[in-house]
Amino acid sequence: MLKRFVTSREALLLGAIILLLALIASRFPAFITPANLADVFTDTSPLILLAIGQMIVILTKCIDLSVAANLALTGMVVSMINVAAPELPIIVIVLIAISFGAVLGMVNGILVWKLAIPPIVVTLGTMTIFRGIIFVISDGKWVNSHEMSDAFKAFPRMEFLGLSVLGWTAIVAVIVFSIVMTRMPLGRMFYAAGGNPHAATYAGINVGKTQFLAFTISGALAGLTGYLWVSRFAVSYVDIAGGFELDVVAACVIGGVSIMGGIGTVGGALLGALFLGIIKNALPVVDISPFWQLAISGGAIIIAVALNAQANREKGRFILKRAE
Repeated sequence: MLKRFVTSREALLLGAIILLLALIASRFPAFITPANLADVFTDTSPLILLAIGQMIVILTKCIDLSVAANLALTGMVVSMINVAAPELPIIVIVLIAISFGAVLGMVNGILVWKLAIPPIVVTLGTMTIFRGIIFVISDGKWVNSHEMSDAFKAFPRMEFLGLSVLGWTAIVAVIVFSIVMTRMPLGRMFYAAGGNPHAATYAGINVGKTQFLAFTISGALAGLTGYLWVSRFAVSYVDIAGGFELDVVAACVIGGVSIMGGIGTVGGALLGALFLGIIKNALPVVDISPFWQLAISGGAIIIAVALNAQANREKGRFILKRAE
């Protein structure tokens, strides 16, 4: 078990993260203090939550480009609900956010499942639609901090054992979905639907329905993240989290999730998100321009895709060799 982990993609990425932290600490030792690392993890938590949902979708040979728009729309909806009913308990707000996000995810899932529209086309369309709905319901206006209730803003910032509720939410999601993906039939269905759809169909798995469930989970996590995002930053507007879907896909790819489906782990998505999160937090500290920040992130994505492709080729060669 230990030998398998040492040679795994996750171990390689973990080593890269440790090396990155060591390089940063050589110039700015304060960056690796426990308090600052907790802040970095909190900043990265929304990316972790969305990356878990995206990983499940990609496992089924799909992709969800609407996660950031889902986050923004759900965040605007719960913000407006809070303004209209500030006495509403936070647990109710959280449940509304998860449910509303799940419904948006279901829209994607139904279009992919029942109408057989390519996922990239569906989610590109719904991404634009969701952003448009935000503008319609808000009339293009912002919901600002002074309009939100104190309880609404305080929940994700509350701390327990030195880490915020936002950070603990990401940890709980990692644990829950690690169990789902490795110990439960639903997780095996996701891997089967993307790894070999034809064999999955013969085994009695409804591939379309499995993809629908993947989009629903991704939407629910995006909805939860929507509330946590707007309450933490105490603002909601049309373009919130604009372009964030690209970071989500990048975190998955860097974490070893194959865009061809069937390959990936929750741990890999977590490490990919942490890698990007550390880069985004560290590069401004070392006074690197925004251009190079984007270039480094893009380079990491290209290298990750190349490694994934090389691994798939080696696997194919190995299978053919054994067949001979």
